Amino acid sequence: MTGGFLSNEDRMLGDAFLKDGYVIRAVEDRAALDRIQARVAELAASQLGLDPPNDPKAFLDGIHTHVAPDKLNAFRLAMIAGINGETWFRRAYYGLAEKALASLVGNELAMQRRANLSIQLPGDESSLLPAHTDTWSGDSPFEAVVWLPLVDCRATKSMFILPPAANAKAAAKLADYGTSGVEALYRDFESETRFLSVDYGQFLLFDQNLIHGNRVNAEKTTRWTFNCRFKGLFTPYADKRLGEFFEPITMRPTTRLGLAYKLPDGFEE
Repeated sequence: MTGGFLSNEDRMLGDAFLKDGYVIRAVEDRAALDRIQARVAELAASQLGLDPPNDPKAFLDGIHTHVAPDKLNAFRLAMIAGINGETWFRRAYYGLAEKALASLVGNELAMQRRANLSIQLPGDESSLLPAHTDTWSGDSPFEAVVWLPLVDCRATKSMFILPPAANAKAAAKLADYGTSGVEALYRDFESETRFLSVDYGQFLLFDQNLIHGNRVNAEKTTRWTFNCRFKGLFTPYADKRLGEFFEPITMRPTTRLGLAYKLPDGFEE
């Protein structure tokens, strides 16, 4: 029986992930999350020539009062470079979902080398991510995404996902949208999409093989969300390769020994 050796906790989490295509859980290290949020707010304030904010969450929610849409991408790229340049950041990010990743993905993992950041201003149409799956653009189907909000993300300030059953129907009809495009696909399946509510203090771990994306942020505050991919170290890679896009993070001692082992002379004929 598949999964017969799993704990009840692992089995329940796995069942939820397979059923919905995602799980939403409280972060496993709140202090690390607060440190990430505070540092991003400091970097943003510095980039804008402002004093460090006393309330990082409120500052990030209201960043649209300081950044115009035509300046957003350059600002976002500066934030990505700044936070990924912090030596502690990736370890802290992993620690936010470490137990869930071990349960759902594996205990020998490869992690995306640079976490990505999405900033979506209210009413801004320039930051849309159309309906897609990551596997359509060269990702391995063995990857999962840890999606981390720095502010409360609900309704159109969040992302949508097409649950597994609806996704299977959409995938079977994908060729029909070769001319009309993914926007037509979204409209046809819009009633079956789910906009996920993920508050600050939670993370979303989702199956990037499912159709997902965002829409115009019709809320009054700005979305700030990180996304970072994880996969089993020895599961197949696609266009995004180990050592280029991914880096090993939890290689175990016997794996290190096995990779380094060479048979003595006379055993290789």
